[in-house]
Amino acid sequence: MTPDGLMTLPSSFDPKETANRLSAAVAARGMTVLARIDHAAAAAKVGMELRPTEVLIFGNPKGGTPLMQQSQTIGIDLPLRALIWQDEGGKTWLAYNDPEWLAKRHGAETGTGTVIATMTATLRAVAKEATTPNNGNAG
Repeated sequence: MTPDGLMTLPSSFDPKETANRLSAAVAARGMTVLARIDHAAAAAKVGMELRPTEVLIFGNPKGGTPLMQQSQTIGIDLPLRALIWQDEGGKTWLAYNDPEWLAKRHGAETGTGTVIATMTATLRAVAKEATTPNNGNAG
């Protein structure tokens, strides 16, 4: 069962390549990758196993600030992030929070429709670029 507000899509690539492709797609659109968290590596450091699981945190203040001006609590969910993981069958997945869901969650809908629409379209585009080969959006 997919949690509310979570957009999930399969990747044609392994987790590391998916994360690398996402990082490149984000940077190509003028956003900054602020952190890359490798949960599997952290688990290994304490002697535990975890299938490949990585989070990228990224954004641009031009997109997030108007939402935080409307409702500062949305700052708990910003900057944007994406989770890339490998399931028990070896399939790679990418997931991110739907910006419309985030805005509703925090009551940041008033006057932010254009920002939310832009953020939604950008997330869809970078997710597709990260997970789909030869989709024509590279670069």
